[in-house]
Amino acid sequence: MAASKQSPPRRADARRNIETIVEAAERCLVRDPDASMSDIAKEAGLGRITIYGHFKTRAELVEVAARRVLADANALLGGVDLRGDPAEALRRLVQASWEVTARSGSLVVAAERALPPQVVRQLHAGELEERVRRFVARGQRERAFRSDLSTAWLVTLFHATLHAAASEVHAGRLDGSDAAETATSTLLAAYQSPSGPLRRARRSSKGA
Repeated sequence: MAASKQSPPRRADARRNIETIVEAAERCLVRDPDASMSDIAKEAGLGRITIYGHFKTRAELVEVAARRVLADANALLGGVDLRGDPAEALRRLVQASWEVTARSGSLVVAAERALPPQVVRQLHAGELEERVRRFVARGQRERAFRSDLSTAWLVTLFHATLHAAASEVHAGRLDGSDAAETATSTLLAAYQSPSGPLRRARRSSKGA
C-alpha cells in the first residue's frame, strides 16, 4: 500500500523532468544544432543519467523537440489566408512558414543532421502537410500550378526548399532577411504552369 501511494509523485516527477529536458533541448538546439546531451543536461539542470533515463539517444530527444516545435508551427500557420490568387497565397504561406522556421533557429538543421530523411519527412505528416497539399492541389486544379508533376512532389519541394534555406542561413551563405523571398522565387519557378500565370505574378510582384 505504501509503495502504491508513492507511485503518483514519482510519475509526476518524471513528467516534470521530461518537460524540463525537452524545453532545454529546444533552447540548446535553437542556438546550436550540434548541442550535445551534456549541453542539454546542463541547460536543464539535470544529470546526464537522468537525461538518458528518459531518452535513450540524442536523436530520440531531437525528434521529440522537433515534433513539439512543428505542432506549434501548425497552430500558427492555420491562420494563413490561402484563398485567392495561388501565386500570392504561396507568397503568404512561404513568408509565414519562414517566420516560424527562423524562430526555431537551428533546430531544423539539428533534425536534418540527426534524423533519417524519412523521419524528417514524417515529422511534417498530419495537418501541417495536409494544409500545403490542399493548397497545391487547388493551384493545380485552377491551372496556376503545373500538373505534369504530382501534388506529392510539389509538396515535397515546398518543405525541402524551406529546409534548404534554413541550412544556408545557418551556414552563412544566405542572409536571413532574404530567405523568404529566395524560397518564394524558387518555388514560383518550380511550380510554374507551362501557361505561365506564376511568371506574370512574379513580374508583377517585382514591379510593386
